[in-house]
Amino acid sequence: MMLSRAPKASFAPGARPRAVAPRSNRVRVVRVAATLTDLGEDGKILVAGASGGCGKRVVDVLSSRGVPVRALVRDVSKATSGSGLLAGVGSTTEVVRGDVFQYASLPPALDGCAAVVCCTGASDPRDPLGPFNVDFQGTLNLIAAAKQAGVKHFVLVTSIGADELINPLNLFWGVLFWKKRAEEELQRSGLTYTIVRPGGLKSKLGDGESAGNVVMAAPGTYGFPPRKSGSILRTQVAEVCVAALTEPAAANKVVEVIAEKDAPAKAWADLFSAVNWF
Repeated sequence: MMLSRAPKASFAPGARPRAVAPRSNRVRVVRVAATLTDLGEDGKILVAGASGGCGKRVVDVLSSRGVPVRALVRDVSKATSGSGLLAGVGSTTEVVRGDVFQYASLPPALDGCAAVVCCTGASDPRDPLGPFNVDFQGTLNLIAAAKQAGVKHFVLVTSIGADELINPLNLFWGVLFWKKRAEEELQRSGLTYTIVRPGGLKSKLGDGESAGNVVMAAPGTYGFPPRKSGSILRTQVAEVCVAALTEPAAANKVVEVIAEKDAPAKAWADLFSAVNWF
């Protein structure tokens, strides 16, 4: 299938990535909405990958707080009917068709949006181009369209270990490699961003298992041994993404998140403020 790309794509499969200096929020002053209500008054929140595990939960969190949402999916009928993950969404949620593979479908979807939460990711282990197409090129298309639309904040969900070339997950067609390349493109885009790297994703708890509290750390803290690892509920990841939209300390940061049962509960402002990685 031919992909429709944004005008300036920076990589092709096998291309050598160029080094990127991370942007520092100490030298770039940004405006962050004070509340979700303020952000909602500026426009809708586009959730890409809204019919997936994390994306659906981001839609749920925003909708439960009365924030206008535009859920981007490839198949509206499948997502909203029967057992579709977006069946029965609230009145503040608009489900629209769009495909990050097809750049032309993105500007209309972003019209009137104030922010983006990108939860897309390759899902077919049989497709060797999946991570490049979805995690990299698709994200680049969305970044370019978001910049053109003038969105105020772009939240990107990737993964712990994104900066580790020697990681077993890269056997899945370089998935972490391409996630990292997408992170770098977002960092150099000029958009205000937050990159959220969750640990192992869980949809629900096991018998007698505690969800624990969110622990947030600088990039490179978690991953393949000898680094520490951990897991987190998709609902908790969604809460992190939504909090990032209004916390000034989240602007232009990469944060890694897991959940630990013995960790103290902390305010979002404290969690984001404690992460210093530049």
